Amino acid sequence: MLGRKEGEIMRFLHDRIFDPILLSSAASDQLKQGIRYTIMRMEKRDAAGMIQYYWSAIIGTERSIGFAAKMRAEGFHRFDEALEEFRLRFDDRFLRS
Repeated sequence: MLGRKEGEIMRFLHDRIFDPILLSSAASDQLKQGIRYTIMRMEKRDAAGMIQYYWSAIIGTERSIGFAAKMRAEGFHRFDEALEEFRLRFDDRFLRS
């Protein structure tokens, strides 16, 4: 079970990124599978680890760059499109609270 902070981060990501894809009949199975994998990986982390995972997706590994391109090609928001709000909400003060 997720703690308060982890739950808050995941609710934000579900609202902005994950659920629009998972609930869409237009999203490819490959994209939905990638989102479910991302959720699974994030839920294994604490709040600090989730934030670090998010920033790694923004910075871009070879895999995350290709996945972001697929998200865009299918017409969905990517991690970087929620960047400003994520940065303001989930900062060091959030982690210390």
